[in-house]
Amino acid sequence: MAVIVAAEATALLAAAAWYGYQLAAGSPVLSFWGAVFTLGLLLAFSAWLYAVALFLYRGYRWTRAAALVAQLFVLTIGFPTMSAGLPVAGLAMLIPAVTAVVLLFQNKLITFASRTGGSTPAL
Repeated sequence: MAVIVAAEATALLAAAAWYGYQLAAGSPVLSFWGAVFTLGLLLAFSAWLYAVALFLYRGYRWTRAAALVAQLFVLTIGFPTMSAGLPVAGLAMLIPAVTAVVLLFQNKLITFASRTGGSTPAL
């Protein structure tokens, strides 16, 4: 499960790098500072997903909710992407997100991700 979240964070970081490159190359934008803000959001969300993946790997309880919220965001973007005529990009978002949602509710993961602040993980 943590691998899926880390892979999504890596894909988001790659998208941010591409977006930053396009911004630096002088691609036309409606608002330069709006584009910089969007780039900052992409980088912040990628860092957040890396943190979720790391602490999910360590077995912390709060990471299940954070991972679920991230998957719901991906699903919200993946369905319109697929229906807008980009099926490969849409499926590339939907398949890992659906897999992650299913795994988040598996008993093994629920048991493992039961660690609170100072206790040891269940597995």
